[in-house]
Amino acid sequence: MKHTRGVKSAAGVPETRDSAALEAGLAAASKLSRLITCRTVSSRDPQDLDIGEFDAFIQALPELYPLVHRHLALERVNGYGLLYHWQGSSPAAGTPKPEAEDAPGALVLMAHYDVVPASHPEAWEHPPFSGNIAGGKIWGRGTLDDKGSLAAVLQAVELLLVEGFVPARDVYLSFGNNEETAGTSAGVAAALLAGRGIRPWMVLDEGGAVATQAFPLVDRPVAVVGVTEKGILDVELSTGDAGGHASTPHRRGATARLARAVVRLDENPLPAVLPAPTIEMFARLAPTARFPARLIFRHMGGIFRTPLTQILARMGGESGALTRTTVAVTQLHGSSAANVLASRATANANIRVTLGDTVDGTLKRLRRIIRDPSISLRVVEGNEPSPVSATDNDQFALLARTITGTFPDAVPAPYVMLGGTDSRRFTGICDAVYRFAPFRMDREARASIHGNNECLSVQAFGEGILFYSRLLRNLEPGL
Repeated sequence: MKHTRGVKSAAGVPETRDSAALEAGLAAASKLSRLITCRTVSSRDPQDLDIGEFDAFIQALPELYPLVHRHLALERVNGYGLLYHWQGSSPAAGTPKPEAEDAPGALVLMAHYDVVPASHPEAWEHPPFSGNIAGGKIWGRGTLDDKGSLAAVLQAVELLLVEGFVPARDVYLSFGNNEETAGTSAGVAAALLAGRGIRPWMVLDEGGAVATQAFPLVDRPVAVVGVTEKGILDVELSTGDAGGHASTPHRRGATARLARAVVRLDENPLPAVLPAPTIEMFARLAPTARFPARLIFRHMGGIFRTPLTQILARMGGESGALTRTTVAVTQLHGSSAANVLASRATANANIRVTLGDTVDGTLKRLRRIIRDPSISLRVVEGNEPSPVSATDNDQFALLARTITGTFPDAVPAPYVMLGGTDSRRFTGICDAVYRFAPFRMDREARASIHGNNECLSVQAFGEGILFYSRLLRNLEPGL
């Protein structure tokens, strides 16, 4: 491989030492750019969906990835979910027949193409649905979450098909259209496979990344692989009142009582703990950490567990979220007019239930914190934390080997996924479900997910393509 520094390509992008990744990214950047221009914004209300944008996205795929659509079987799931099937070289791979019980199970690669809204487009450096390629980056909503992964998977498969490559196992590509809202299409896809007797060997979805600036006193990038994910719980807090004219208010009206409940939740975070996957993550980081972190990380399961848990909890943000069930009040509603007292006030609390906690247990804690029987709690949606996938099996070893082959400077480590993914729908049919987006992300990039100026560097996009290509090449039926 030719290594160069400071040389610019024809597109004006500085070449790096990893010229193969840059070349892969440059060759496919226009494809991702095209997909970004499709405004596939999710909404729980069907009337708010621009279904034509979803149609445009699906119609663009055969043009951008012709070999994928020539050689892989495509099935529409739940209307707009996409399930591709790539037959493996093993005659019985993925075949739900009694005589094939010892056949290698399938690999499922997941992504989703729906996105969240861009609420303040004027704040973006490049318009959120422009797909502009500038400054060595592809700009737009969905580049990181999660069209970038989808495009990297399809490009890797397309390039392998050019070579006539056939995977050792059956491969399914499951692309969801409503991950940001309900995730029902992923559930239908999982049920579809289960109904056919297919129990995947491994499932890989978005989630972790090659993170920099994430851990204090650790200088190397950390490739965090989600082995579980927090439960998702949306709770509506509500309280009623007589209402009336705003010129004659009374104390402790509906809005005041609701505001007090919100403040109590903010001032009383739930207990901090460190689950087993987090302890293992720090143990794997210990050899690369600076002193005194190296010593502390090595003894996370012992004398340093309690003090470090408290330190991380006080840091807040990503670090704090590793330690506890989090509560974020995201929506508030009161009166419908400026001069009318609210007869009903509501708030939505978006809660991420940590490993070891439950939905019911969390609700009981919320009620104790609020200490107001006039505030009712209604579960809008609730999912328990996902089962923990192993890190001492062939599947995790394959991921770790592929990560170090693509990102030799990164340390692979398990972690608890803080957000929710479609992969939770597959835990009922697969014991090895992992969450990892193969892109380098610094703190600014991670903050742009669901925020402003979301973008993906061409170099990082190319590394993602090489990761999926290497993963598919590394599949072995005997593993």
